[in-house]
Amino acid sequence: MSYLLRIQLPDEPGALGYVAAALGEVEGDIRSVYVVDYGANGVVVDDIVVDLPMGLLPDTLITAAQSISGVEVDSIRPFSGSVDRRGQIALLAKFSQHTKNLDRALGDVVDGLPQTMTAGWAIVLGEQSDGHWVRRASSTAAPEDNGRTLPEAPIDSPRNLDPDEETWLPEDWTVMDSSIAATPMGEGLVLVIGRPGGPDFLPSEVEHLGRIGTIVGAIID
Repeated sequence: MSYLLRIQLPDEPGALGYVAAALGEVEGDIRSVYVVDYGANGVVVDDIVVDLPMGLLPDTLITAAQSISGVEVDSIRPFSGSVDRRGQIALLAKFSQHTKNLDRALGDVVDGLPQTMTAGWAIVLGEQSDGHWVRRASSTAAPEDNGRTLPEAPIDSPRNLDPDEETWLPEDWTVMDSSIAATPMGEGLVLVIGRPGGPDFLPSEVEHLGRIGTIVGAIID
């Protein structure tokens, strides 16, 4: 079984090596490591995908990682594959090849984005002539589409969405304490991604999402 750990660790030589050794001692096999953010106070945030033999509980990985001084596990959840932001280049290349069929192209975006952004799902909303918003594309794990229209989708810049304040968000998008972020994708399109169970999208991740939205919007225009 593979798990994605988001950890905070000291930004100093050897820190990641100590974590890797601790995970190895409990039979954790690291599949990929990605530096998500360089935080304040000399802290780095890393996403680490680890395989764990059947029968061992994921808490084993948390205990092992946090046995290293200065290391804190922000979250852990099941995850398949590896974290590789370079996959977004292939995603955007595929999108650009299918823009004559926009619905197909948008499907390429939502299918590939959750893996590269370590999110659970992705949805593209499109504005109709009456000002309402409908779903144009969604990933397989996205909340079910019941044909609803949304009265608004007030996203004019990339940002995190607080379900308590964003009353336009459908309730089923926010279950399981999902963290949600969104960005505009040119005129009349909004990209929304969700991470059930968290953690929250860091500012660097939201900025990255915004760049994807900018590129997609430019290709469409």
